Amino acid sequence: MLKIIKGGLQTTVQDLGRTGFQKYGVIASGAMDPFAHRTANLLVGNAEQEATLEIALAGPAIEFQEPAFIAICGADLSPTIDGVSVKRWRTLSVNKGSVLKFGAPRTGCRAYIAIAGGISVAPIMNSKSTYLRAGIGGFHGRALDAGDELPIGRIADEAIEALRKASDQEVDWQIPAPRYSAEPIVRLMRGRQFDLFNSTSQQRLFTEAFSVSTDSDRMGYRLEGPQLSLTEPKELISEAVAFGSIQVPADGNPIILLADRQTTGGYPKIGQIASVDLPLATQLKPGDRIRFKEITLEEAQTLFIEQEQQIRQLKVGIRLKMEE
Repeated sequence: MLKIIKGGLQTTVQDLGRTGFQKYGVIASGAMDPFAHRTANLLVGNAEQEATLEIALAGPAIEFQEPAFIAICGADLSPTIDGVSVKRWRTLSVNKGSVLKFGAPRTGCRAYIAIAGGISVAPIMNSKSTYLRAGIGGFHGRALDAGDELPIGRIADEAIEALRKASDQEVDWQIPAPRYSAEPIVRLMRGRQFDLFNSTSQQRLFTEAFSVSTDSDRMGYRLEGPQLSLTEPKELISEAVAFGSIQVPADGNPIILLADRQTTGGYPKIGQIASVDLPLATQLKPGDRIRFKEITLEEAQTLFIEQEQQIRQLKVGIRLKMEE
């Protein structure tokens, strides 16, 4: 059982999303940084899709009411256990009664805590993800708050010794973290309506920087900077949108659609972020800047395949580490 002493800015239960229901108008939700989420689960022996705690900027304080094995991946939010700094991107052993806290954000804005055995909340439409606007999923459909008690699943007896070896603090190892940045260069494919934009806007998209507005959330990042315009006004029929689609409303300020995006949209889409670079975008906070580099669909597919191969290799490496 986890007891929440302080909820933090926004701490929610998330998995890889509520897939298969967008045709009914149901938001997918899920982890904003899927790579950090998946890696954290692998480090504690969970399935990749198991729920984690997603923490935004100001982290929670959590008391462990039983011994546990955890992993913290994603942003560096200065985690400590009982006042001692702990490493991210590796397996950690936590004693009963210990308190996990977070301090000032150093890089990125979202961290993920995976707990061996998983988080025992009831799935809604095959997912434990929290969708705050509708109040469904996760822990009673809301962010965690002081006084909440969150149950965790059982760990198989044969897994405990392996996790204990992997969490040995005397052994100095951890997974290399992605290069989160306050001004990343993110790879971008042309969107379905790219050709509807004038040549100046097309050029600006790939040559100028955009800032993340304070009017941003898990649904989308509103960007500020050079305005993007169509060659001529045009009415579009709403169509499906994806994680990382970049829409441009009438005011010319693009919006990156994220985990809690709507299921369809009628604004023209000028670009689509390559899935391998979504973590670089979703770890941005208001005031950070983003630049785009054009790639083709074929290049994005190759990058995706390479990343999945790296994750498979990571699985093998973690398993071998646990068996040492």
